[in-house]
Amino acid sequence: MTGVEILPDSSQTQASKRVPGWLTTASDHLIELWHSGFNGVPSAEGLQFAELNAREVSTLYQDLPTTPGTKLYWRLYHRGRQGEDTMALDIGAPGAVVEQRSFTDGNTAWGYYTGVYTVPVDQTTTRFAFRSVSAAGGNRSIGNFLDGIFFGTAPSVVLGKIGVPEGPLEVGDVITYRITARNEGGGAAENLVLSDTVPDGTTYLPGSLHIVDGPNAGAKTDADGDDQAYFDAAARKVVFRLGAGASGTEGGSLPSTETLPAGTTVEYRVVIDRAAGGRRISNTATASYENRLGETPEPLTATSNEQVTVVRPAADLTVAKAADATGVTVGQTVTYRIAVHNAGPNAATGVTVADRLPAGLTFLSADGSPGRYDPATGQWTVGDLAVGATADLVLRAKATATGRVTNTATASANEKDPDPADNSDSTVVCVEPAPSCCDPCVPRTPRG
Repeated sequence: MTGVEILPDSSQTQASKRVPGWLTTASDHLIELWHSGFNGVPSAEGLQFAELNAREVSTLYQDLPTTPGTKLYWRLYHRGRQGEDTMALDIGAPGAVVEQRSFTDGNTAWGYYTGVYTVPVDQTTTRFAFRSVSAAGGNRSIGNFLDGIFFGTAPSVVLGKIGVPEGPLEVGDVITYRITARNEGGGAAENLVLSDTVPDGTTYLPGSLHIVDGPNAGAKTDADGDDQAYFDAAARKVVFRLGAGASGTEGGSLPSTETLPAGTTVEYRVVIDRAAGGRRISNTATASYENRLGETPEPLTATSNEQVTVVRPAADLTVAKAADATGVTVGQTVTYRIAVHNAGPNAATGVTVADRLPAGLTFLSADGSPGRYDPATGQWTVGDLAVGATADLVLRAKATATGRVTNTATASANEKDPDPADNSDSTVVCVEPAPSCCDPCVPRTPRG
């Protein structure tokens, strides 16, 4: 493989191999490309660069669709071949370009240049042209190396955020937040840092930070101080340093969607706290980055869409049950008292208490405040309980058989109970035989 390729420009559609997107004013429509290192000349960027004087003095150019009023940034590298060469940058409407600047450089190093061009009114097509002015040595086919060309808008990072699953969710469920950063501008977004405040009503799950896609996907996160992502407990936020070259101290570079269509995606997880019951959890992610196309870095920011997750109401019911006596005899009445309390965070609706009498007890009566007991099903219908409210239930039964009798009451509601361990309680009553006429402990009346 030689160090030089001379290829047709993009107008030569019949050619099997040509330079896409670029045109030349050379009469033979040929563009000369050098590979980095050929004849001791390294490229300024990438693996190849162009020589303006291919076989004759010419202009290399592109015609691009543009929007009037748009600020376009340009940058390039220029170098002489045999000595000091001079090149001009012309920009404007095709047929009416205006010289923006000229560049003169020797053959020992690349010169780097940047600038800004604002598209005039009614100019929907703009030509960017690199014109050979002069070259050392006098040979018309030698001179003016060109590399690292960029014409485009400033970076523009767009953030999209989703929560998985979508919901409605319950207290105790886990939400996975996924955030995608796409650079829909022209230049690369530099020093890209994404942050997201963990929303109120949730708790961050340690170890859940991940760079899912894009530059450095799978990089270290959430463990050491030099990781690309971490959780800031004091500020209650997650921080990701993103892009190519990102480290534990600064963000990296995110190219435009022309190079990286999908951008980069990160995720982390939270668990829904009890306090979030019946609420909407919402937050937005933000990103900071820099536009370095101009003379000095320009700080920029982006904000994602608001991600909203609906959380169903929750009601923590607690049950306390006791009997008026722990021991009775057959035929006596056993009285049970049940307190059903709603500790919130939301009102409890459709509250019921399963309280079926066990064998050895026969239903006598029941009172509820509020509450109604059905002896056939053994279920209390309580209804609604406000946060902090208590239902007092009283159940009376007749002891009909000896032994240990265990009675359990279990409360439930339409809402999820965030702590179901205490929504049930049991009481044990010992039933002894009834006294008889022959029982020595029964007092007798003396005979005369």
